[in-house]
Amino acid sequence: MGELVNVVKDRRSAMKFHSEVTISDQELEEMFSLVKYAPSAFNLQHAHYVIVKDPGKKNRVYEAANKQYKIKSASAAILVLGDLNGFENVRQMNEGMLHLGIINKQELDMTVESVTQFYEDRGDAFKRDEAIRNASLSAMLFMLIAKDKGWDTCPMIGFDPEQMRKELNIPDRYVPVMLIALGKEDVSGQRLRGYRKPVGEFVTYNGF
Repeated sequence: MGELVNVVKDRRSAMKFHSEVTISDQELEEMFSLVKYAPSAFNLQHAHYVIVKDPGKKNRVYEAANKQYKIKSASAAILVLGDLNGFENVRQMNEGMLHLGIINKQELDMTVESVTQFYEDRGDAFKRDEAIRNASLSAMLFMLIAKDKGWDTCPMIGFDPEQMRKELNIPDRYVPVMLIALGKEDVSGQRLRGYRKPVGEFVTYNGF
């Protein structure tokens, strides 16, 4: 069995953590240096992460997350954001290719124009969908990388996004997508994994 298979099967949504365990900024930096390879539409890289380790700040996140103990005991609480205006970064994301001679200025200008029009024509609801969709792809990769490095996670939607926005000073251009608790799982009393559908119940070929 390959290493990836083990990581996928071993990853669980942790319900509680060993509260005495800390995580260094260096370890987090190593994880995010791999997370940056997550796919995103037009390479716009919509995801932004706010890492909360400071005890006082983490307590406020705990309050905004309906006082769920997993936040209290986690080594870090990580808010995953999606950039509603990610398409505005299209020139910045492609200028490196211009400097390397992979594309010329006309091709860069055409890319900027077409991507900008693609998002603006589809409106605010599409921009929100894109922010959440692309940040979610990134967040899943983060959780797998964390597991591969010996850390446990739990993705969460049980929080007040506006309270979280206020506590962490989140700019309006970002939509809170999910909260991820990270630490070393306390497996005492761990429940069996929940039911998983057989492949035939969630996969069809060539249509429904």
